[in-house]
Amino acid sequence: MDSISVLHIDLFQPGKNPSDFYFNTMKDHLVSSHKHIEKPHRHDFYVTVLFTKGKGTHEIDFQKYDVSEGSLFFLSPGQVHSWELSDDTDGYIFFFSQEFYDMHYVNQHLRNFPFFNSVVFSRKLQLETADLKKAVMVCKEIENEYHSQNLMKEELMLSLITKMYINSARQFSKDYNTLNSSASVSYFKHYQDFENLLEKYFTIQKSISHYASLMDISPKHLNRITQTIVQKTATEVITERVMLEAKRMLMYLNESLVEIAFRLGYEEYSYFVRVFRKSSGITPTQFIKKYKS
Repeated sequence: MDSISVLHIDLFQPGKNPSDFYFNTMKDHLVSSHKHIEKPHRHDFYVTVLFTKGKGTHEIDFQKYDVSEGSLFFLSPGQVHSWELSDDTDGYIFFFSQEFYDMHYVNQHLRNFPFFNSVVFSRKLQLETADLKKAVMVCKEIENEYHSQNLMKEELMLSLITKMYINSARQFSKDYNTLNSSASVSYFKHYQDFENLLEKYFTIQKSISHYASLMDISPKHLNRITQTIVQKTATEVITERVMLEAKRMLMYLNESLVEIAFRLGYEEYSYFVRVFRKSSGITPTQFIKKYKS
């Protein structure tokens, strides 16, 4: 069984000098890149997609989102995604490497934005008419710069991209209703610390007390933080991160289920299956049949 392909930016720019930034309308992108994106795939870059027309579904890390006018999506490197879109789909898509952004911003980091920081946060923002118009205007400005030879064009494109991300982060804060008060800002910073630690240790540590100890807070307070920010217990956040990695491994590692369970820190395969079934509603074997058929 073939593994999920990892796509690089230069695949989308035939005949051009390799670049760390790509921009296109969705209509043209779907035509020119069809052979690369018709199946589930991953990227090694950050992706932003704004739909201005069409309908369909967009699946990101095995979660399905509806697509309609005003749907704005954010993808981080490594995420698996695919979509089924109507023939009249249009909008804008741009993507860039980590280095492209970091070379121009010293104090601002992509992971400061909630939709790029956390695997728990939704990767979709549904824009209302007024906000959609603003986002389209920004995309058109980026498009004009992308096709120009203007002085400091990359700097201007990055400032426009950051403007869109800041506006989106503000909209997310309204939707979650958790990031506005000073207390909630503090909680979100703690939540980011928790997820950063989780990324380092989730294959070997699944105990709330372990992460709480590293953060110098009590397990009870860690639970309070996660429930405030993402309305889930710390245990649920840990389990969801492990199960996401399990799904990714099941999709693109040619290893046995027992080996994958062991990689994820489960010495008993039967326990891994129980956790997976409770989290996903299906067994690992059923998951493989569903996504690799």
